[in-house]
Amino acid sequence: MSDGWSDRQRRSICNFLVNSPKGTVFLSSIDTSNISKTADKVLEMLNVVVEKVGEENVVQIVTDNAANYKAAGERLMEKRQKLFWTPCAAHCIDQMLEDLDKKIKSHGVAITKARKVTTYVYSRTLVHTWMKEFTKGRELIRPVVTRFATSYLMLRCLNEQKAPLLAFFASAKWRNSKFGKSIEGKKVQRIILDTRGFWPGVVTCLKAALPLVKVLHMVDSDENPAMGFIYEAMSRAKNQIKENFNSVEKNYKPIWDIVDERWEAQMHKPLHAIGYFLNPQFQYSPDFKSTLEVKMGLYTCLQRMVSDPEERTRIDVQMDAFKNAKGLFGLPTVVATRNKKTPGAYKEA
Repeated sequence: MSDGWSDRQRRSICNFLVNSPKGTVFLSSIDTSNISKTADKVLEMLNVVVEKVGEENVVQIVTDNAANYKAAGERLMEKRQKLFWTPCAAHCIDQMLEDLDKKIKSHGVAITKARKVTTYVYSRTLVHTWMKEFTKGRELIRPVVTRFATSYLMLRCLNEQKAPLLAFFASAKWRNSKFGKSIEGKKVQRIILDTRGFWPGVVTCLKAALPLVKVLHMVDSDENPAMGFIYEAMSRAKNQIKENFNSVEKNYKPIWDIVDERWEAQMHKPLHAIGYFLNPQFQYSPDFKSTLEVKMGLYTCLQRMVSDPEERTRIDVQMDAFKNAKGLFGLPTVVATRNKKTPGAYKEA
């Protein structure tokens, strides 16, 4: 996994880490300040890391979604015939949230107004203190990993504290203060007291964004490897968005289009499909769908990662036993732990 960072002077480093069922360990760090950010240089850098680790030990290379990394990753797959390049899922979902903000006017309006409120409150210590008296100590913003998730979690916090905020900005304490009489203070008050415009807009944003934020939390967690869960999680998020808009196509379709544009271009990878197929939690679920897309991912991975035709045949035969819960897969203890272990845990066992 590569992780690049730049400071305000545009000096940059790229950290490389190795992940396995045993956990994540730091491998190396490269000063990339004087390295051109072209695909050629990125390819060279990634190839050196693969050589160091050993190609036979690498299933996938994970980078961000920038064009130079995408080009380098695809060329690396041509050079190294058994591994996959996969863009960072957290970065991809954050870009979906960014697209919601930029491409859907109501989202941009609600987020802009919400930021005016939080910026005003948190830049004035006394106002912040008064607000917390009404919210019983609850804050309006929370630090999170990604920028655009922060925007939508801010909307969620505001929505959760709607009643206390309405009470605060309608209170005598606010109205009689210098803040309540100021021009900026009145602007913020109008936003909060706008129960027909601002607050319904906040709810509409949350219906679209929170299912994606839930997936973002999953992929950004260190608790369990997410590869075997991303495919199903994104499908579930889309269904939840549709349900949130009462299945009215004109309301949910623009959201789906934004999600699909990023998913199809960046995250629709064979490894995600095979992760879904081989995850016992989904394979044995009544809702499991072995679509053509899933089967193509399965056999693409099999063809690429297993060079011996006879071994591929043996694996294909074993796959039938897995799908039909025969032999080892049908033992009572194994069946009982289907929903309690991650696929990585089965591999360790």
